[in-house]
Amino acid sequence: MKLSDYDFHLPDEQIAQTPIEKRDTSKLLVVDRETGEFEERKFYNIIDYLTDNDVLVMNNTKVIPARLLGSKAGTGGQIEVFLIKRHSLNVWECLLKPGKRLKVGQVVEFSDGELLARLIEIKENGNRVMEFAFEGIFEEILNRLGEMPLPPYIKEKLKNHDRYQTVYAKEGESVAAPTAGLHFTPELLSKIKAKGVEILEINLEVGIGTFRPVQVENVLEHDMHGEMYEVTSDVAQKINEAKKKGKRIVAVGTTSVRTLESAAVEMGRIRAEKKETKIFIYPGYEFKVVDALITNFHLPKSTLLMLVSALSSRELMLNAYEFSVENEYRFFSFGDSMFIK
Repeated sequence: MKLSDYDFHLPDEQIAQTPIEKRDTSKLLVVDRETGEFEERKFYNIIDYLTDNDVLVMNNTKVIPARLLGSKAGTGGQIEVFLIKRHSLNVWECLLKPGKRLKVGQVVEFSDGELLARLIEIKENGNRVMEFAFEGIFEEILNRLGEMPLPPYIKEKLKNHDRYQTVYAKEGESVAAPTAGLHFTPELLSKIKAKGVEILEINLEVGIGTFRPVQVENVLEHDMHGEMYEVTSDVAQKINEAKKKGKRIVAVGTTSVRTLESAAVEMGRIRAEKKETKIFIYPGYEFKVVDALITNFHLPKSTLLMLVSALSSRELMLNAYEFSVENEYRFFSFGDSMFIK
């Protein structure tokens, strides 16, 4: 399987730089896997494709404002600290830019010393381990001083942090949003529930690896990044019961797919667990839980494009992407959406 098989042309102007004014008014491309036909709708029309025989599974992870801009104590040199993984209450694994400017034991200051970070370790992979010092509650300080960790293809500054957060975000320390969920509004979710659709929540903490490109032409040689996920016993039981009854499991976003398929123990059954997954889903994969998917449009040559191709086919997905480019859909995190049914 070649990386070049998952390439497509996308004009830069179709990469969405800002969120649409009202979440659920984005475009929705409905892809029928059986017929290969496309329908053009608005996202709020998703309710027309859901019934009381469906279970909607969402990732309720919360994105933290992980990008901190500070200065090196003593010299004032600018340093960006990007939080990627918490080790303990006040110790985080981070990315530094520029990384070589700081030596072990040196300190970065934020907001005139309101928050301090001392470099305590340089890991083999180049990541830095920082110990933070502060008075008060770290999360409150981070919410005030940090910036949302937008993907590198978004050049515009985000005016409202909440727009890179789903309306149902509850817990976690993700460094990227589960973007398929950004289209939902509380009102739309209420209407979906009123229609008899069961809505369940799982959790996967989206890591920095989601931004890293595939760098090998032979896709099977790609080292997939790891992410922590959790499925509670209550949710596992409800999904297993739904599968027994022949209900359709509709995943909201690729992170929900990764979670459900990682927790699967056999066809139609998952277990409750909290662990790391490095699952890599590409064409040829046999889905054990997920039947349909709501998703955004993904980057060329990405593992996410391979995942959605596995649910349909590479040919159908590339046709859908070509159609979307021709019809001026908005792409990536703040872009439009697709329902693969």
